[in-house]
Amino acid sequence: MKAVVFDKKEVIPSKVVCIARNYVAHIEELKNEMPDQMALFIKPNSAICDELILPELGECHYEGEITFIIENGGFAGVGFGLDLTLRDIQGQLKEKGLPWEKAKAFDCAAVFSEFVRFDGDINRLGIELYINGVLKQQGDVSLMINKPDAILDEAKRYFTFYDYDLLMSGTPKGVGSFEKNDEFLGRILYDGEVIVEKRWVVK
Repeated sequence: MKAVVFDKKEVIPSKVVCIARNYVAHIEELKNEMPDQMALFIKPNSAICDELILPELGECHYEGEITFIIENGGFAGVGFGLDLTLRDIQGQLKEKGLPWEKAKAFDCAAVFSEFVRFDGDINRLGIELYINGVLKQQGDVSLMINKPDAILDEAKRYFTFYDYDLLMSGTPKGVGSFEKNDEFLGRILYDGEVIVEKRWVVK
């Protein structure tokens, strides 16, 4: 089973629960319809990775996300996550009304930094993603359509959360493709101060 690092210890999430279309500007950039309810999906434990690997499965997009780790049914920590998406395959599946798993749940499709213990005000969290030194994505909880507490409450109606399961809270605008040897720098901020930082070089 795949592990992540939380509070300097390895722990094993059983799954990653994600929300789609949670930032208005991102919905607009992909020309998607505004959702009338939360669209949730799951990445399995086998998708978790700490390396950023470009899959040879078609066009792949990065999506940086504020990601939470769950303990005792609530938010215990925060980290930076990359929701990798096979965009052309996703488009084909959406056109046919088919599930997205092939585009979202493939091996190494959920890339994470370390997670730090967090008990502050979630509404003051933000995110930045730089690629090759250029700021590509920037956002914060105020821009989310559905706030993290509401996402967790809705997800709990359908899914049991075990300790160390992960919740990805959606991606701001600026998603796109990437190449081998690109350098990624992901940051989680609290009141503008960096509390999590992770660098990757694409393999």
